[in-house]
Amino acid sequence: MIFNELYPWQADDWARLQTLRGRASQGLLFQGLKGIGKLDLAINYARSLLCVHPLANGCACGVCPACHWFEQDSHPDFRILQPESETEEVETAGKKPSRQISVAQIRSLSDFMAMSAHQGGRRVVIIHPAEAMNSNAANALLKSLEEPPPGLLFILVTHKPHQLLPTLLSRCLAFSLGVPDAASATKWLAGKGVKNPADTLAIAGFSPLQAMQSATEGGVEAREKLLRAVRQPATLDVFALADALQKTEQVQVVQWLQQWCYDLLAQKLSGRVRYHPAEAAAIGQLVVPLDALDLARLQKYLQTAKREAQHTLNPKLFFESLFFTYCQLTKPCHL
Repeated sequence: MIFNELYPWQADDWARLQTLRGRASQGLLFQGLKGIGKLDLAINYARSLLCVHPLANGCACGVCPACHWFEQDSHPDFRILQPESETEEVETAGKKPSRQISVAQIRSLSDFMAMSAHQGGRRVVIIHPAEAMNSNAANALLKSLEEPPPGLLFILVTHKPHQLLPTLLSRCLAFSLGVPDAASATKWLAGKGVKNPADTLAIAGFSPLQAMQSATEGGVEAREKLLRAVRQPATLDVFALADALQKTEQVQVVQWLQQWCYDLLAQKLSGRVRYHPAEAAAIGQLVVPLDALDLARLQKYLQTAKREAQHTLNPKLFFESLFFTYCQLTKPCHL
């Protein structure tokens, strides 16, 4: 099993988790911002619960038989359920990996639940992301949460708790992870070789793992193309920009534009920016002749566009419409 050590911004979360070690609970709900390491924290917690000789700080010792089993993905008292798309399974026979956790996956736990713990202690099941369970899977899990075998802990990991069944939420103890502090997250990104880590972190909505992913997957270059164009809406070539970005994920482009437009409106109303601190001066000049009401309309339009981006069949046409609307609503108002 591939797992990461605790991230520097998780020290407080880890300390809070230690107070739950002896508390009877059949379900924990790890919830928080996307890209802050919730799954890695859950895996580390599961590993520590199954460790024979945990350290004073609660971390797994890394040398006992249980830790070796865990590292080899063969611990008999641990299971993790994820969609095929999360486990990086490749497309086979033209079939895309499923993005859902199926009822079959939940039912596959029946034999595991029927057995006693190999070490006579805890057993742990992690479900990530919990919102990926379809309705049948969620209802099947609910039955297990209502009458779990002794010592079995379910850890549900999600950044969309509102999409889970209320009955599931009521049977889990909510554990909310804090937003990473910018200083430690920026230092971590810099240590990973990310250029302009503070700006990259801000653009990623202050989610360090999202920032890291963007930096390593070529997202920085695509985002820079977008930002270079939207800085000058009066001369923006809608068709050229749509052509240049048509292979970029539509939802991601809309999110970048949302962040840019959020800063336009924030600068107009309060004189502050959130996502583009390095662009504060340029944004300040850009918004002077703009109408705050038009910027608010643009934000509302982008909310709808983000939903539509998940189903569009023609990325180029989608982007053309997106950038045309941006240009229309960022025209200087007549004073």
